Parts: sequence; C-alpha cells; structure tokens
Amino acid sequence: MTDGGRIIAGAGVIANDFHDRKDLTPNVCALYVEPELRCRGIAGQLLAHICKDMAAKGIGTLYLITEHTSFYERYGWKSLCVVQGDDGERMRMYKKDTSL
Repeated sequence: MTDGGRIIAGAGVIANDFHDRKDLTPNVCALYVEPELRCRGIAGQLLAHICKDMAAKGIGTLYLITEHTSFYERYGWKSLCVVQGDDGERMRMYKKDTSL
C-alpha cells in the first residue's frame, strides 16, 4: 500500500509461513504498517484487499499464524488451532473465508 509514492504498508501471501501444517494454505504473512500510521484501519484495508484479490483467484480460505491476540478477530479472522513453527515455537493459526 502506498501513500503519495511512499510505501506505508504491506503483506504477502505464500504457500506456507514456516509451520508444520502444510495442508493449511495459502498463508497471509508479514503484515506491516509503518508505526506512525497504525491504528488508522490501514491493516484492515490491506487484509480486505488481500481477501478480495484471493477470492477473485478462486481461493476460498486464507490462513495466518500470529502471536497477537484479538487483533485479527477485529477483521473477521477465526482462531483455528495451534501449529508448530519450523523453529519449534507454537503459534496460533487463524483462518478467514475470503467471501466474507
């Protein structure tokens, strides 16, 4: 996401975000908003854009892993399970139906 030519936020969509549940794919990863622009709904706009784009490509469900609590729920993501990262750390896995 840009503002006046400046990159202010971004995220990726990859097959697997380095966890043991290879069947839960694709994964949203690396969501980032510049610190001075946080709490303005930019992350929500970016997540909505990703869902719309993936739905247009025929992807019905997205997944992500996070250490955050309550952040993604604001945007309709649902807690699914706990996964083990490739580094052995356990993290929460969320999922989102892209049509919602």
